[in-house]
Amino acid sequence: MDLLRIEHLTKIYGKGENEVRALDDVSFTVPSGQFLAIIGASGSGKSTLLHILGGVDRPTGGKVYLDDQDVYAQNEDQLAIFRRRRVGLIYQFYNLIPVLNVTENITLPMLMDGRKADKKYLADLIRTLGLEGRENHLPNELSGGQQQRVSIGRALINSPTVVLADEPTGNLDSKNTHEIMELLRTSNKQYGQTLIVITHDENIALQADRIITLKDGKIAGDNLVRKAGE
Repeated sequence: MDLLRIEHLTKIYGKGENEVRALDDVSFTVPSGQFLAIIGASGSGKSTLLHILGGVDRPTGGKVYLDDQDVYAQNEDQLAIFRRRRVGLIYQFYNLIPVLNVTENITLPMLMDGRKADKKYLADLIRTLGLEGRENHLPNELSGGQQQRVSIGRALINSPTVVLADEPTGNLDSKNTHEIMELLRTSNKQYGQTLIVITHDENIALQADRIITLKDGKIAGDNLVRKAGE
């Protein structure tokens, strides 16, 4: 079953001589539970595509459907709820709140949504992230790898339908890169979450079930590496 359906997606910045077509008639589907890697050179449209899939940036044209729901038929308030409840976003720069501790940063999306985190799920998540004993630490008391683990926890706390990661290991050394990717693959398999990762790292891309290559805002390649869950 297709979780995401992207139809004729276009994104244009600027006008006239300054016009930049970041995405140009992009269409594809993503089955539920798939781990998809999106690769391409800088300026190919990868981050623009991810932001549109996550409800962060409206397209100029085309449609994005999640579970057959037209994402951009929603108003701004509905989109904000969609981002909090259906999508988990992970960035290269961890974007943690410096005055909040580990637990508070992880549970922030739920607090913003007026809900309380399930204590057992939170404890399991912190254990899976390898952050036990650091629940009360502030971001500046953590290593880069630990901070990225917190940002992953924040993305997963709402049990999102889809997890979107934009160069999640871009600031990490090889050891932390391996550990972070193991965590993302665990969330993909253990929780059945659809995972879409933007990366420049060929080794990371080859861990995915499928690789889409973007070039000049268009799909230049779409290759199935393995079936989801294998």
